[in-house]
Amino acid sequence: MKRISFVFLVCLLLPNIALAKEYTSTEQDQKQIAITIYNNNLGLVKDLREIKMGIGENYLKFMDVASQIQPVTVSIKSLTSPDKLSVLEQNYEYDLLNSQKLLDKFVGKQVKILDKNYYTGKEEIFAAELLSNNGSPIYKINNEIHINPPGRVILPEIPENLIAKPTLIWMLKNDNSKAQNIEASYLTTGINWKADYIAVINDDNSIADLNGWVTINNQSGAAYKNALIKLVAGNVNQVQEASGHLGRAKASIMMESDKAFAEESFFEYHLYTLQRASTLKNQQTKQIELLKAGDIPIKEKLVYYGANYYYRNQNTGQVMSKEKIGVFLEIENKEQNNLGMPLPAGIIRAYKKDKQGSLQFIGEDKIEHTPKNEKITIKMGDAFDVIGERKQLDYKILSRNSNQLFDTEQQWQIKLRNHKDKEVQVEVIEPIPGDWQIIDSSDKYIKTEASTIKFIVKLKKDEEKTIDYRVRIRYW
Repeated sequence: MKRISFVFLVCLLLPNIALAKEYTSTEQDQKQIAITIYNNNLGLVKDLREIKMGIGENYLKFMDVASQIQPVTVSIKSLTSPDKLSVLEQNYEYDLLNSQKLLDKFVGKQVKILDKNYYTGKEEIFAAELLSNNGSPIYKINNEIHINPPGRVILPEIPENLIAKPTLIWMLKNDNSKAQNIEASYLTTGINWKADYIAVINDDNSIADLNGWVTINNQSGAAYKNALIKLVAGNVNQVQEASGHLGRAKASIMMESDKAFAEESFFEYHLYTLQRASTLKNQQTKQIELLKAGDIPIKEKLVYYGANYYYRNQNTGQVMSKEKIGVFLEIENKEQNNLGMPLPAGIIRAYKKDKQGSLQFIGEDKIEHTPKNEKITIKMGDAFDVIGERKQLDYKILSRNSNQLFDTEQQWQIKLRNHKDKEVQVEVIEPIPGDWQIIDSSDKYIKTEASTIKFIVKLKKDEEKTIDYRVRIRYW
């Protein structure tokens, strides 16, 4: 009787770990999935599931999570009864099932090999002992050693410590016997988004229609069914840690045309919320319309840039025609221009109809995150029919000291020629180094900043104009 009482007392005093039950949750338990995607290969996943567990300590296997999850960012909480669920331990199991690891687990054990008998033509099963799986598997069959024999290997079971999918495992203390809404959240890499824009320009380059598309690329190792999707535009800081190389998988492409994003300011960023649920399959690229705006006033600019280093050397008489005249389109992101929303960074591709009415690609450029009421400048390419040349007509060293401080006087000539069948305007930008002073100039100029002047030149059809100016420069 005393012996029975002692055993009963020991059982009462055993830790609850001995009585812990195991529960498994899959995506079938999902009530809602939400993902916030950043444009630096990062996503925040919030996975809400309805789960019922027993009272006390339980193991919860939370399956169908992203394979590129960052385990240190994982958290779990009960939305039904937060004070009745606490975390004792948290594990991330990623020793995934594959043929190599399966065979490794059976080294030194008996397995079966199914192979066709050469003489009878029938399949037979042979008992074998797996001796090694280092490179080619080595078996002992009928007291003989066989290296990588033919046939299919049959294993009796899947080892417990190998899993088919990445799984979060919690040891939880639960005081609620009813089903409850439990939310797991984590960061994952392998998911990214970017913006792309298509601008269609009218005949005289004064009006554009603009379509913006969000492209989401999901390589995170998980699918998000009927997900609530938010996008964050901005440069979110992350600590960079060493990591393994992530291969790029092929992705299917899905396009959805629906202007359904609501924009809002969020901290120092901008948040774009899709106003409906959408499914992101794993290894899928999805495009969703971000904006559509028409009749946007634009301004075409021709710009001829100089270079700072031109002034530091003597090149008297040499024609410098390597610098092309750039063609730019300028858009003001304002409400009165049918825009006025923060535009995420991306690439704008411009098209224009030819005389037959067919759209032709005329150039593209990348824009940074652009707030409303700011200006967007897009470089389309270089002018074909407008030519610029510059020549150094004079170069004098007025003084030079032991510290290599130069005082120089230089004369420059710039020739512009217009071969188009209409009038054009060219902005000539001259970045001058050091301390400088314009002594004489054939044309008016604007000092746009401490080291830059700008000439604005109008050229009629087939007209050539010349700018001459003399400048004194002190530089090191």
